[in-house]
Amino acid sequence: MIIVSGILRLSPADLDTVREAARATIAATRAEEGCHIYAFAEDLTEPGLVRIYEEWDSRETLAAHGQTAHIARWRETLKGVTVVEQRLKLVEVASEEPFS
Repeated sequence: MIIVSGILRLSPADLDTVREAARATIAATRAEEGCHIYAFAEDLTEPGLVRIYEEWDSRETLAAHGQTAHIARWRETLKGVTVVEQRLKLVEVASEEPFS
């Protein structure tokens, strides 16, 4: 399993623009084969801070995701707004088990 997590910090003035594009990107991505979780969450205490979390079957399914039309549109959206910071990390998980 591949996990991608991180932050996207935007100008608060651009949030409405980004929300609309994010909704479309999220819906299309969640329908992709190999995607288990694809979530953006706005931080309630820091306007403009969006936390990103994704789970994928493999590096291959993640790479295919990066080549989709909806990700190309997402990248174009980000070019039109003020991105203050974008920091993502990829974690490859060898095993998983329930935690209680």
